[in-house]
Amino acid sequence: QVQLVESGGGLAQAGGSLRLSCAASGRTFSSYSIGWFRQAPGKEREFVAASGWSGGITYAEDFVKGRFTTSRDNAKNTVYLQMNSLKPEDTAVYYCAGTLRLANLNVNVGYGYWGQGTQVTVSS
Repeated sequence: QVQLVESGGGLAQAGGSLRLSCAASGRTFSSYSIGWFRQAPGKEREFVAASGWSGGITYAEDFVKGRFTTSRDNAKNTVYLQMNSLKPEDTAVYYCAGTLRLANLNVNVGYGYWGQGTQVTVSS
């Protein structure tokens, strides 16, 4: 099992940056792929990015467009989501999630472990 805790959310201005962290407990963190999802009010949860346990990285192709970068530090049991050039439409609760899978990491079904979420608000 793995427990996930997000941090780093907050208020940013349009064009600004935030770095989210997803800290995991457990000695087998390196065996987990970690995905980032977000959910805005009234909208469905959507995929943002994922860091596969094998080292592969996947991004949502539409709205990410080079603005967001995910990385992981297995020594610190932490995955990061660096968000640059923020837009008001990036406002959402951001979640990290863990799975032992490598395939279909853009699909939230199949992630067995979820953090509590961290709010990101971008003002115009």
